[in-house]
Parts: sequence; structure tokens; C-alpha cells
Amino acid sequence: MTDTTTAPPGCDATSAAASRTKPTHIRYCILLLILIATILNFVDRTNLGIAAPFLTKELGLDKARMGEIFAAFGLAYAFCLVPGGIIADVLGSRLAYALALITWSLATVVQGFANSFHVLFGSRLSIGFFESPAFPSNARAVTMWFPMKERGFATSVYIMGQYIGTPLFAGALLWLANDFGWRSVFFVTGGVGLIIGALWWMLYRDPNQHPAANAAELELIRSGGGLVGKKTQDHFDWHKALELLKNRQILALCLGKFFNNTILVFFTTWFMTYLIEGRHMTMIKVGIFQALPFLGATAGILLAGALADFFIRRGYSMSSARKAPLIIGTVLGSAIVLVNFVESDAVVIAILTVSFFAQGVASSSWAAVSEIAPRQYIGLTSGITSLAANLAGITTPLVIGYILQATGQFYWALNFIGIVSLCGALSYSLLLGKLSRIEMG
Repeated sequence: MTDTTTAPPGCDATSAAASRTKPTHIRYCILLLILIATILNFVDRTNLGIAAPFLTKELGLDKARMGEIFAAFGLAYAFCLVPGGIIADVLGSRLAYALALITWSLATVVQGFANSFHVLFGSRLSIGFFESPAFPSNARAVTMWFPMKERGFATSVYIMGQYIGTPLFAGALLWLANDFGWRSVFFVTGGVGLIIGALWWMLYRDPNQHPAANAAELELIRSGGGLVGKKTQDHFDWHKALELLKNRQILALCLGKFFNNTILVFFTTWFMTYLIEGRHMTMIKVGIFQALPFLGATAGILLAGALADFFIRRGYSMSSARKAPLIIGTVLGSAIVLVNFVESDAVVIAILTVSFFAQGVASSSWAAVSEIAPRQYIGLTSGITSLAANLAGITTPLVIGYILQATGQFYWALNFIGIVSLCGALSYSLLLGKLSRIEMG
């Protein structure tokens, strides 16, 4: 579908004329909108983890079956990400994201009516399927709206959405589940999603279509490497996807993101169960402590993006500035294994916070994806790397669920996460090489 929308008046102004006008800051309003949508995206992923200790008793689900339900989302989401990236390239971020928000929110509401393993499993599959265009749409929007020197910050802000939703809303969702039943968690989050989907459709536009972005802002974005005038694709060539998969940068990022994402998946699935059943914490303690690792991860992603942009502005190479957080974060993330050797709940939460902070630092890999993606295949590249990252959404819940079923404790589950994180460091340090934009005809 070719984008034929007329650019707003003034967008065809020359660079010289644009430079005499103070740029607007519409890109930051767009970034706020992306952040809100991403927060909801991850609240609807983690709401099952919050409800799990309640619904497992009512529905009679053991740890292995619960692990399979957690993995259902990852199964559908991971394998739909490449099609989701294509949808983002073909339909554009506005339509693709609006459709995704509305449909996954409806699936979330349906989840609240579940009365068996099969209904829960099917609902989670549906949510994974419908969420798949979201992150490719994010990557496409940020690459279009932000110059390179601001892209690390912008990426960090929207990635922050996957961490701050839990500390912001987990207490309220735990209260809903405890006082009004676990089904209310899904009814409330799904209803909010329908509202945000409508708001996205009304408020989002690409840069050259936005009536409030003046020519000076468009020129600032364009001259800084933002893809202001990128058209949506008329068709898709599958040979391009195969060509991307052969690229060393893509392979290294895929492996690194998969290994690093294992930590995130633990925190969005089994973390609450670990605190309640593995550490035997009271609900009050859980309500306080659960927020700290997510706040740590939020600080990590913001710090990584800000420092990378700072070093680029100071003249360091884009490649070095983007790669350093990936290596440091994946090495430090392996510290999660230390919780197996301490007794104090406070120390356990401190270690988990450091580990999740490190995972947040390494999640700045999304900025690296924006830097290397071919200009006409941003959504596809994001979809491919997201597919690799979210395979962890299948393997992690299943492996942990089966370990718990077999051993009755989290010891080897946490060791598994630490080993996988170190593998991510090897991928980023030995395989990735110098970052540069991939050119494809």
C-alpha cells in the first residue's frame, strides 16, 4: 500500500528556510504515545503472572501446565513477529498498531472468562498473535521520527514501557485479584487497551503527515538520519528476509537478544511465583519488593540509551557506543545466580534488581537494530530480531516450569538463566562485529 497522504503545508520548505524557523517538538509527543502503548503491551503480558497464584488454585493447574500457558503467548508472538514486521512496513505504524492494540485487548478480555487450561492456552495464543506488530511498529516510528543522535534515548524511553508497567500497576492488579477475583485483572486491562487503541488511531501520524510538525523539525530529523519521507511498501519479497538472515550483524543480534530476553521473561512470568512460593514472602512484602527489580531495569535502559547518545555526540563511533551496553549488560545479568546463596529477602531483591538493571542496559540492542536495518525494511528487520528475542518467551517458561515440577525449587532455574545471559555476552563480543546500516536493493 503506497502512502499517498499529502504532506502538511511547509514540509517542502528548503533546508535553509527550515533552519531559520525554530523546530517544533512533536516527536516527543509521539514518543509519549509510543511509551503508553508499550506499557499496556507489557501489562497485558505480565497480568497472567500476577493472576497466576490465584487462578492455579481455582482451575487446578500444576507448575508444568502453568509453564505451558505462559509459553503459549511466546509461541504465537515469536512466530508471528516476522509477519508482524511486514504488516508494519505495509500498513504503516498508525494502522498496524491501532489494529494490534484493539485485537489483543479483546483477547485479554476473553482471557477473563477462562474456565479451563484449554481456554487460557487459546487466549494467550491469541494475545501473542495480535501483539506481534507492536514492536516492529515502534521501531519503524522511532526510526522515522528521531535523528540518530536522539535515537538511543527515544528507544530507551519506549523500551522502558516494558519495565515500568509492573511497578506502576502490579499493586493495583494484585489488589483486584485478591479482592475482586483474578478475572477482574483481565477485564480491567483489556478495557483500558480498547481505549488506548482508539487514542492511537486518532493521535499518531508519520512525520511528513503530521499537521503539527513544522518544516524545521522535519529537516532536523531528516538531516540527522531520520527516515522522514519513507513510504510504506507496495509488496513484500520473501527473498529479502532470507538475505537478512545471512547477515552477520543480524545473526549476532538475534542470538544476543534471545539470551538477554531470558531474564525479562522470567520476571514477566515466574517472578511473582518465586517470591510467593519460592521465598515464602507475604503479600505485603511482595507488593513492595516486586517493584524494585523493574525500577532497576527502567534505570538500566534509560542509562544505556543516554550514555550511548552522549558518546556519539562526543565523537565516538556509533558502533562502539551501541555495542558497549550490550556486552556489559549481558555479563552483569548473570549475577542472578547469586540469589541461590543468600537467605535475606532484602539481599535477594537487591541481587535481582542488579540483574534486571543489567538486562535493561542490554535491551538497548533495539537501538542497534534501528541503526543497521535496511531503510526500506525496518519493520521486517525488527520482526526478525524480535522473533529471536521472543523465542525465549517459549523456552524460558517451559524450562523453568519443568525444572520446578521435577525439583520443587528454583535453584537450577536461576542457574539456567545466569548461564544463558553469559552466552549473550559471547554473541555480542565475539560475533557482532562493527555496526553499520545494511544496504539492500
